[in-house]
Amino acid sequence: MKVFVAGSTGAIGKVLVPQLMEKGHEVVALVRDDRKAEALLAAGATVAVADALNKEALTAAIRKAEPEVIIHQLTALAHAGNLKRLDDEFVLTNRFRTEVTDTLLAAARLVGARRFIAQSFCGWPFAREGGPVKAEEAPLDPNPPSGFAKILAAIRYLEDTVRKTVDLRVLALRYGPFYGPGTGIAQDGPIIKLVRKRMLPIVGNGAGIWSFIHIHDAARATVAAVSSGSPGIYNVVDNEPAPVTTWLPALADAVGAKPPYRVPVWLGKLAIGEGGVSMMTQIRGGSNAKAKQELGWEPTYQTWRRGFAEGLG
Repeated sequence: MKVFVAGSTGAIGKVLVPQLMEKGHEVVALVRDDRKAEALLAAGATVAVADALNKEALTAAIRKAEPEVIIHQLTALAHAGNLKRLDDEFVLTNRFRTEVTDTLLAAARLVGARRFIAQSFCGWPFAREGGPVKAEEAPLDPNPPSGFAKILAAIRYLEDTVRKTVDLRVLALRYGPFYGPGTGIAQDGPIIKLVRKRMLPIVGNGAGIWSFIHIHDAARATVAAVSSGSPGIYNVVDNEPAPVTTWLPALADAVGAKPPYRVPVWLGKLAIGEGGVSMMTQIRGGSNAKAKQELGWEPTYQTWRRGFAEGLG
């Protein structure tokens, strides 16, 4: 099928485009300017040049491409990391998840696309109550931590749009935190640099549950969604949700670092804010049962334990 990929040069886009072509799909990759086109052209993709925030230009690019499937992977998170001011760092990503989602869906209707796949997020957006692992129908947080409210509002908008759309087959893939080459949790990534310097401590009880996904497995799930799965929301995570007290020391060990320090909540709040402390102590993980059943997908790295040991390079 002809697949239009918005976000083709991001962490997942760089992996997704070649995987799509390996499966025989014809890829049209959106780039903002010609400087990012060379590698995509060399890989065999067709390139469409347009600013995603320019509604007319983006619509024209899609009308020219006439794709059967549109994949929305647009984010602007390369330099995001200040957990005390995360809402400020997600301003552009929030626009991608709201107004650009609307533009892409309208263009999909114009060209008669069969499917539309959008990126969402699995983990901290869940309500911080009940059991440690949540399925797709579990409620999102009605009272998110300070600095996270605007991000969650954009995620809600995207997912509500997916649920309300009936004239297209629309899926939202909630990826867990990425790790692997090109991500923050890679051998040369900023998170690993903090771990090696023992600057990423366990805060409080470290009971926050994280559900990771290797970047290649996230791309594989996306390729599967091109032709499989009913419309709706899917958690794309590995098989082992785990608390910070379990995965963070294992990550340190995997990269040859000393075990992380432990700090009290009050000190953690000064350093990483209310939202960061929540991620360390309160958040819930996600179940991947629906994605495995409906997408016919299984993560290669079924657990972050193997992934941290073998898949960071």
